[in-house]
Amino acid sequence: MRIPAQSVCTAIRDDIVAGVYERGGRLTEELLARRYGVSRVPVREALRTLEAEGFVVTRRHAGACVAEPTEREAADLLEIRMLLEPMGAARAAQRRTEAHLKVLRGLVRLGQERCRRGQSEDLRSLGSWFHETLAQASGSPGLITLLTQLRHKIAWMYAVESPARPAESWAEHGAIVDAVARGDAERARALATLHAERATAAHRLRVPRAGGRVRTSQHAVNTVGRQV
Repeated sequence: MRIPAQSVCTAIRDDIVAGVYERGGRLTEELLARRYGVSRVPVREALRTLEAEGFVVTRRHAGACVAEPTEREAADLLEIRMLLEPMGAARAAQRRTEAHLKVLRGLVRLGQERCRRGQSEDLRSLGSWFHETLAQASGSPGLITLLTQLRHKIAWMYAVESPARPAESWAEHGAIVDAVARGDAERARALATLHAERATAAHRLRVPRAGGRVRTSQHAVNTVGRQV
Protein backbone atom coordinates (compact mmCIF):
# COMPACT_ATOMS: atom_id res chain seq x y z
CA MET A 1 0.00 0.00 0.00
CA ARG A 2 1.32 3.43 -0.93
CA ILE A 3 0.38 6.41 1.21
CA PRO A 4 -0.51 9.58 -0.73
CA ALA A 5 1.90 12.48 -0.36
CA GLN A 6 -1.04 14.64 0.71
CA SER A 7 -1.57 12.50 3.82
CA VAL A 8 2.12 12.65 4.68
CA CYS A 9 2.10 16.41 4.10
CA THR A 10 -0.83 16.84 6.47
CA ALA A 11 0.88 14.74 9.14
CA ILE A 12 4.17 16.67 8.93
CA ARG A 13 2.39 20.03 8.85
CA ASP A 14 0.27 19.17 11.87
CA ASP A 15 3.37 18.12 13.78
CA ILE A 16 5.19 21.33 12.84
CA VAL A 17 2.22 23.39 14.03
CA ALA A 18 2.06 21.34 17.26
CA GLY A 19 5.73 21.98 17.92
CA VAL A 20 6.86 18.38 17.45
CA TYR A 21 9.58 19.72 15.13
CA GLU A 22 11.34 22.81 16.44
CA ARG A 23 11.92 25.80 14.21
CA GLY A 24 15.20 25.52 12.39
CA GLY A 25 15.38 21.77 12.99
CA ARG A 26 16.41 19.44 10.16
CA LEU A 27 13.81 17.27 8.46
CA THR A 28 15.57 14.34 6.85
CA GLU A 29 13.66 12.15 4.43
CA GLU A 30 14.92 8.99 6.12
CA LEU A 31 13.78 10.09 9.60
CA LEU A 32 10.37 11.23 8.36
CA ALA A 33 9.84 8.05 6.33
CA ARG A 34 10.50 5.93 9.43
CA ARG A 35 8.41 8.15 11.64
CA TYR A 36 5.28 7.94 9.49
CA GLY A 37 5.83 4.44 8.15
CA VAL A 38 6.08 5.45 4.50
CA SER A 39 8.64 5.44 1.72
CA ARG A 40 10.84 8.45 0.99
CA VAL A 41 8.94 9.30 -2.23
CA PRO A 42 5.78 10.78 -0.58
CA VAL A 43 8.00 12.43 2.06
CA ARG A 44 9.98 14.18 -0.67
CA GLU A 45 6.78 15.38 -2.34
CA ALA A 46 5.35 16.51 1.00
CA LEU A 47 8.46 18.54 1.81
CA ARG A 48 8.21 20.32 -1.54
CA THR A 49 4.60 21.26 -0.77
CA LEU A 50 5.46 22.43 2.74
CA GLU A 51 8.29 24.54 1.36
CA ALA A 52 5.87 26.22 -1.03
CA GLU A 53 3.56 26.90 1.93
CA GLY A 54 6.38 28.43 3.99
CA PHE A 55 6.67 25.77 6.70
CA VAL A 56 9.92 24.33 5.37
CA VAL A 57 13.07 25.85 3.88
CA THR A 58 15.93 24.15 2.04
CA ARG A 59 19.38 25.14 3.25
CA ARG A 60 22.70 24.49 1.59
CA HIS A 61 24.58 21.63 3.23
CA ALA A 62 21.63 21.01 5.59
CA GLY A 63 18.71 20.11 3.34
CA ALA A 64 15.11 20.56 4.46
CA CYS A 65 14.61 22.40 7.76
CA VAL A 66 11.62 23.81 9.62
CA ALA A 67 11.27 27.48 8.73
CA GLU A 68 12.08 30.20 11.25
CA PRO A 69 9.65 33.06 10.53
CA THR A 70 10.48 36.52 11.81
CA GLU A 71 8.20 38.62 13.99
CA ARG A 72 7.47 40.83 10.98
CA GLU A 73 6.42 37.82 8.91
CA ALA A 74 4.18 36.65 11.74
CA ALA A 75 2.58 40.10 12.04
CA ASP A 76 1.99 40.15 8.29
CA LEU A 77 -0.07 36.97 8.58
CA LEU A 78 -2.53 38.61 10.96
CA GLU A 79 -2.85 41.62 8.67
CA ILE A 80 -3.43 39.41 5.65
CA ARG A 81 -6.09 37.46 7.52
CA MET A 82 -7.83 40.70 8.46
CA LEU A 83 -8.11 41.47 4.74
CA LEU A 84 -9.10 38.01 3.53
CA GLU A 85 -11.64 36.93 6.16
CA PRO A 86 -13.95 39.92 5.50
CA MET A 87 -13.64 39.24 1.77
CA GLY A 88 -14.64 35.63 2.42
CA ALA A 89 -17.66 36.72 4.47
CA ALA A 90 -18.78 39.09 1.70
CA ARG A 91 -18.51 36.38 -0.91
CA ALA A 92 -20.30 33.93 1.36
CA ALA A 93 -23.25 36.36 1.45
CA GLN A 94 -23.38 36.11 -2.33
CA ARG A 95 -22.61 32.44 -2.86
CA ARG A 96 -23.57 30.46 0.24
CA THR A 97 -25.84 27.46 -0.03
CA GLU A 98 -28.59 26.40 2.34
CA ALA A 99 -26.30 23.62 3.52
CA HIS A 100 -23.67 26.19 4.50
CA LEU A 101 -26.25 28.24 6.37
CA LYS A 102 -27.52 25.18 8.22
CA VAL A 103 -24.02 24.33 9.47
CA LEU A 104 -23.19 27.94 10.36
CA ARG A 105 -26.41 28.42 12.32
CA GLY A 106 -25.92 25.10 14.08
CA LEU A 107 -22.41 26.10 15.14
CA VAL A 108 -23.65 29.45 16.45
CA ARG A 109 -26.35 27.70 18.49
CA LEU A 110 -23.79 25.28 19.92
CA GLY A 111 -21.34 28.06 20.73
CA GLN A 112 -23.97 30.20 22.42
CA GLU A 113 -25.27 27.21 24.37
CA ARG A 114 -21.75 26.38 25.61
CA CYS A 115 -21.33 30.02 26.68
CA ARG A 116 -24.58 29.99 28.67
CA ARG A 117 -23.56 26.79 30.45
CA GLY A 118 -20.01 27.98 31.07
CA GLN A 119 -18.59 25.10 29.02
CA SER A 120 -15.64 26.83 27.40
CA GLU A 121 -13.55 23.77 26.55
CA ASP A 122 -15.17 23.26 23.12
CA LEU A 123 -15.42 26.91 22.07
CA ARG A 124 -12.07 27.11 20.32
CA SER A 125 -12.70 24.08 18.12
CA LEU A 126 -16.24 25.29 17.38
CA GLY A 127 -14.84 28.69 16.42
CA SER A 128 -12.32 27.10 14.06
CA TRP A 129 -15.10 25.04 12.49
CA PHE A 130 -17.22 28.17 12.11
CA HIS A 131 -14.51 30.11 10.26
CA GLU A 132 -13.65 27.13 8.10
CA THR A 133 -17.29 26.74 7.08
CA LEU A 134 -17.62 30.48 6.41
CA ALA A 135 -14.59 30.26 4.12
CA GLN A 136 -16.09 27.26 2.32
CA ALA A 137 -19.30 29.24 1.82
CA SER A 138 -17.33 31.85 -0.17
CA GLY A 139 -17.30 29.44 -3.10
CA SER A 140 -13.77 30.59 -4.00
CA PRO A 141 -11.23 27.72 -4.07
CA GLY A 142 -8.26 30.09 -4.13
CA LEU A 143 -9.53 32.07 -1.16
CA ILE A 144 -10.37 28.89 0.78
CA THR A 145 -6.83 27.59 0.23
CA LEU A 146 -5.25 30.86 1.38
CA LEU A 147 -7.41 31.06 4.50
CA THR A 148 -6.67 27.43 5.36
CA GLN A 149 -2.93 28.03 5.07
CA LEU A 150 -3.23 31.20 7.17
CA ARG A 151 -5.05 29.31 9.93
CA HIS A 152 -2.29 26.69 10.04
CA LYS A 153 0.50 29.26 10.10
CA ILE A 154 -1.16 31.50 12.68
CA ALA A 155 -1.76 28.49 14.95
CA TRP A 156 1.93 27.66 14.56
CA MET A 157 3.22 31.15 15.36
CA TYR A 158 0.69 32.39 17.91
CA ALA A 159 -0.95 31.35 21.12
CA VAL A 160 -4.51 32.63 21.41
CA GLU A 161 -6.01 33.81 24.68
CA SER A 162 -9.60 32.80 25.34
CA PRO A 163 -11.93 35.79 24.99
CA ALA A 164 -12.86 37.44 28.27
CA ARG A 165 -16.48 37.58 27.09
CA PRO A 166 -17.02 34.52 24.87
CA ALA A 167 -20.74 35.24 24.59
CA GLU A 168 -19.94 38.51 22.79
CA SER A 169 -17.68 36.68 20.36
CA TRP A 170 -20.44 34.21 19.52
CA ALA A 171 -22.96 37.03 19.20
CA GLU A 172 -20.63 38.46 16.55
CA HIS A 173 -20.60 35.07 14.81
CA GLY A 174 -24.38 35.08 14.85
CA ALA A 175 -24.57 38.59 13.38
CA ILE A 176 -22.22 37.58 10.55
CA VAL A 177 -24.41 34.57 9.75
CA ASP A 178 -27.53 36.76 9.73
CA ALA A 179 -25.89 39.09 7.20
CA VAL A 180 -24.76 36.14 5.09
CA ALA A 181 -28.27 34.66 5.18
CA ARG A 182 -29.75 37.98 3.98
CA GLY A 183 -27.22 38.22 1.17
CA ASP A 184 -25.93 41.52 2.58
CA ALA A 185 -22.30 41.36 1.44
CA GLU A 186 -21.24 44.76 2.78
CA ARG A 187 -22.76 44.12 6.19
CA ALA A 188 -21.08 40.71 6.35
CA ARG A 189 -17.76 42.30 5.37
CA ALA A 190 -18.04 45.04 8.01
CA LEU A 191 -18.99 42.63 10.79
CA ALA A 192 -16.21 40.20 9.86
CA THR A 193 -13.71 43.07 9.88
CA LEU A 194 -14.67 44.08 13.43
CA HIS A 195 -14.60 40.47 14.57
CA ALA A 196 -11.15 39.90 13.05
CA GLU A 197 -9.80 43.07 14.69
CA ARG A 198 -10.99 41.94 18.13
CA ALA A 199 -9.69 38.42 17.62
CA THR A 200 -6.27 39.69 16.57
CA ALA A 201 -5.81 41.42 19.92
CA ALA A 202 -5.95 38.01 21.66
CA HIS A 203 -2.97 36.62 19.74
CA ARG A 204 0.39 36.34 21.49
CA LEU A 205 3.53 35.44 19.58
CA ARG A 206 4.96 32.08 20.58
CA VAL A 207 8.56 32.02 21.78
CA PRO A 208 10.30 29.18 19.89
CA ARG A 209 12.39 26.72 21.86
CA ALA A 210 16.03 26.39 20.94
CA GLY A 211 17.75 23.19 19.91
CA GLY A 212 15.69 21.88 16.99
CA ARG A 213 14.86 18.65 18.81
CA VAL A 214 12.07 16.31 17.86
CA ARG A 215 9.41 15.54 20.46
CA THR A 216 6.99 12.62 20.47
CA SER A 217 4.38 12.94 17.75
CA GLN A 218 0.72 12.47 18.54
CA HIS A 219 -0.15 12.40 14.85
CA ALA A 220 -0.21 9.26 12.73
CA VAL A 221 -0.77 8.97 9.02
CA ASN A 222 -4.14 7.38 8.40
CA THR A 223 -3.45 4.40 6.17
CA VAL A 224 -6.93 2.87 6.29
CA GLY A 225 -8.42 2.73 2.84
CA ARG A 226 -5.65 4.91 1.38
CA GLN A 227 -4.31 3.64 -1.92
CA VAL A 228 -2.88 5.16 -5.07
